Amino acid sequence: MSMRVREDYRTLSGTEKAAIFMLALGEDYTAKIFEMMDDEEILELSQTMSTLGRIDATVVERLFVDFAEQMSGSNALVGTQDSTERLLAKAGMSPEKIETIMEEIRGPAGRTMWEKLTNVNEDILANFLQKEYPQTVAVVMSKISTDHAARVLALLPDNFALEVIHRMLRMEAVQRDVLDDVERTLRTEFMSNLARTARHDSHEVMANIFNNFDRTAEQNFMDLLEKTVPESAEKIRSLMFTFDDLSGLDPASIQTLIRACDKEKMPTALKGATESIRDLFFSNMSERAAKIMKEDMAAMGPVRLKDVEESQQYIVGIAKELEARGEITIATGAEEDELIY
Repeated sequence: MSMRVREDYRTLSGTEKAAIFMLALGEDYTAKIFEMMDDEEILELSQTMSTLGRIDATVVERLFVDFAEQMSGSNALVGTQDSTERLLAKAGMSPEKIETIMEEIRGPAGRTMWEKLTNVNEDILANFLQKEYPQTVAVVMSKISTDHAARVLALLPDNFALEVIHRMLRMEAVQRDVLDDVERTLRTEFMSNLARTARHDSHEVMANIFNNFDRTAEQNFMDLLEKTVPESAEKIRSLMFTFDDLSGLDPASIQTLIRACDKEKMPTALKGATESIRDLFFSNMSERAAKIMKEDMAAMGPVRLKDVEESQQYIVGIAKELEARGEITIATGAEEDELIY
């Protein structure tokens, strides 16, 4: 049986070209290239090599010319961190020197850490960071994106945030060992607990969504959840914040809330409120303001339930914003929220 001769370059597949190229390079170089391939690639190339037959010299020459032209024309060489590290080792560099260079190439061990942090909800991140040293927070703020840092700083207690800002202003280039310590802290104390926190946060997100349903939809979905996942329904209900929950505000907080709200929305919201909530608002206004508010409510006549709910939800939203900024405290009835006089 005579062996077929490949004479037409145009009929070669990509795998056949690679197989011919590697055979032409010789055993030593081919072995080195195989070291960088996975098993499937090696198997495919090996099978193709074994079935190539005899390749005409002009085909091999054309292949090399094409390869050289492609490389010089497109700079399409592919390098990896692993191949670069092997190259440095063959150049005779010490392991310490190689590690220093590779560390610079890879970036800090936690480069992906900073990318991950930028995707972490600012409330969760701020809640974690306010328990850390201001210097640690300053390092984190300097490494994450500026817009995310702004949102996180705005959620920290004012004095703590100011201390962080002072340290950021005084901060020079962060030493590698300091960066490593901060990354280690984040990885062990924060990222390892993020899955649990994220699960908790998913219930908070859903509670906020429920807060924005009208009462019919809210009751409908809550009934369905209680039948399918009662524990989640209970968790969502405990995290939901309704207009009636404003009764837990102390006088200073309710006064702050009244100042922050659009006064045109308040009469509609109070029109559908319980007597105790109305009294809470009126008793924390000046006598004149309360009188005007009551007159406005009386002049309105009947109002649509939908308008009442929208106005009440607006005030609830303002209350949540104020709480997030630390300007008011909303008691949830939990033991840790009890005030000691």
